[in-house]
Amino acid sequence: MFKDLKTQAHLKPGQKGTKKLMARYGDALLCVRYRYDKDRGVRMKTVELVVEEKAWPAPTRFGPAEIVPVVVGYTERDLRDLLKSAGGKWDPKERVWHVAYASIRGTELEKRILRD
Repeated sequence: MFKDLKTQAHLKPGQKGTKKLMARYGDALLCVRYRYDKDRGVRMKTVELVVEEKAWPAPTRFGPAEIVPVVVGYTERDLRDLLKSAGGKWDPKERVWHVAYASIRGTELEKRILRD
């Protein structure tokens, strides 16, 4: 039914046309849409609401076996030792360590992965 309707307006909470709905639904209101059915000659006001919120682990950017470049300074001996024990290899040309993502996931080294 809704797939054939034309959406004319997509409003965020606080914009004109959403005040009454904000009072009714509060922070659960995500957006208000005005949809038009030409065949029946009607306008519909629809709302998108948050009905549940729970923790969700964000997907990882790398696979467990993927080799990632990690930046660690020469003077950071503890981190270099940690990389060596995780099977990391130093690349003097690029001046980064290469190590399997699974061996550093959840450690301080994960924050030091070289971003594109």
